[in-house]
Amino acid sequence: MPNNPLVSDRNVEFLLYEVFDVEALCHLNAYEEHSRETFDLVLQNARKFAREVLFPTYKPMDEAPAQMVGGGIKVHPAMREVYPHLVDQGMVAATRPHEVGGQQLPHMVATVCALYGMAANLSAVSYLGLTAGAAHLIEAFGNEALKAEMMTRMYSGEWTGTMALTEPQAGSSLTDVKTRATPTERGHYLLRGNKVFISGGDHDLTENIVHLTLARIDEAPPGIKGVSLFAVPKKRLEGGKLVPNDVHCAGAFHKMGWRGIPSIALNLGENDDCQGWLVGEPHRGISYMFQMMNEARLMVGMQGIATASAAYHESLEYARTRPQGRPLTSKNPTTPQVPIIEHADVRRMLLRQKAIVEGALALGVQTARYADLAAHGATPDARRRAFLLLDMMTPIVKSFAAERGFESNALAVQIHGGYGYTSEYLPEAWLRDQKLNSLHEGTTCMHSMDLLGRKVVADQGGALRMLGEEIAAATARAASAGVDAGWGAALDRAVGTVGEVTMHLAGLGVAGQVEEMMCHSMDYLDLVSTVVVSWQWILQAAVAKEKLAESPSHASSDLYEGKICAAEYWIKTELPRVEQLAHLCRSGEGSYDRMNAAWF
Repeated sequence: MPNNPLVSDRNVEFLLYEVFDVEALCHLNAYEEHSRETFDLVLQNARKFAREVLFPTYKPMDEAPAQMVGGGIKVHPAMREVYPHLVDQGMVAATRPHEVGGQQLPHMVATVCALYGMAANLSAVSYLGLTAGAAHLIEAFGNEALKAEMMTRMYSGEWTGTMALTEPQAGSSLTDVKTRATPTERGHYLLRGNKVFISGGDHDLTENIVHLTLARIDEAPPGIKGVSLFAVPKKRLEGGKLVPNDVHCAGAFHKMGWRGIPSIALNLGENDDCQGWLVGEPHRGISYMFQMMNEARLMVGMQGIATASAAYHESLEYARTRPQGRPLTSKNPTTPQVPIIEHADVRRMLLRQKAIVEGALALGVQTARYADLAAHGATPDARRRAFLLLDMMTPIVKSFAAERGFESNALAVQIHGGYGYTSEYLPEAWLRDQKLNSLHEGTTCMHSMDLLGRKVVADQGGALRMLGEEIAAATARAASAGVDAGWGAALDRAVGTVGEVTMHLAGLGVAGQVEEMMCHSMDYLDLVSTVVVSWQWILQAAVAKEKLAESPSHASSDLYEGKICAAEYWIKTELPRVEQLAHLCRSGEGSYDRMNAAWF
């Protein structure tokens, strides 16, 4: 197996310290005990653990998925071995306050640490990510008893947690949740129902699993407003001992990717003895669950970036070491073959991978910065601004990483040629993993409708205006740094186009033409994502130009030149698509909407 770094350490440092100035967060009260020294120590540990401990477990776990044995799931022995070490990394509660057992790390740093683990073995890290989200729900909305009994044990890694939303008849439509919850005189509820596609829903890693479950209290109103949130453990505490809680694994799904973490069907209350405890107030479950869903969406986005990154570095190493063919100008068949990176088309594919991976990672770090400021910004206005931008970026990060990440992974397979589609090499496995990211935590279409129907019109379009201000600041900085003026001008025009298209589509919605408004939501998501990633590339190009101006012979001059070249590639090859996408959104072209089911 080639020597694969999974993630570029130097690129991570460039983003954290040179582009987004993570050290500035140390001026905020929540992070004042931290410094670059502590950040570097945490990052160094995450890198070492990912490469030396996690990465060797990826292929064995992919080849031998978790299996149902008897009435429960048995995970791969490597997962059982590595789990305690994952917990020891402290990443379950990395961003949480000290008072709940957390490290109080900035999201920017914790996100990048998780990225290394995800690139090494995404399934293994997912157990912790899901547990962190479930524990945070109880921290935010649960009573003191739930915090003491369940949250503390999840944050410590003693127990794991999941989100139990999806049902066989409902899919992504949470309006149609049918699981019932009947109140009892003893304060708990009795739950009955079925859940499907529950990642990490059963395993033999820990003695207990807490399912954060959506259900309807008896006599609750129909629709989303009648859904409540419950904490439902696999085993419940009685007399100081854990006893079965009538939560049963009904079977494991056989997945094309993410094979190290089981996805199961879950039956609740087969014997009318499944006890659950209400989290927060009745009938507000969906609003609470959005906290975990949004965290999970960002996690899946980072999973997409990590998977694309691992494949990019694998194909880069392969291209540098695989000899094949000769230059087009060579007429002598006896001359030595050249590494395939010397062929222009291979460099084209590698540059496209680089543009996708590093553009997406910059966006992921930018979004993590908004999460830090939304929680701990110095003023209420700063927190509000960051929250609106974070909320709007969430569907973009998730969807761009999944969709363009899949394209990047496909290019890694292509670069490997015949070896790319064999299981002896890893690109085909990462390609399978990546495809799931466009389905996990909501399909891309769902996120396109969320972006257009909710996020960009929130606060009377305030988030979109703020995004425009952020991009304008970046193009101004790029102009001052000496970046080609045409790049910034093209991006500024594209921002104007986004505004015009948004106004047009919002007008349709106000007029009651909702279907017409949403007909091209996928094109709209593509349009905005392209502009947002262009913003990240022009910002990186600006910083690279500034650094080269300080010292043309800088030790990192290759990195900076590569950033400028990748920025040019993205601006010149992707940004022009904005006009075509805008035309589709405005045109009302509706052939697929008009297509009759019988015509297929």
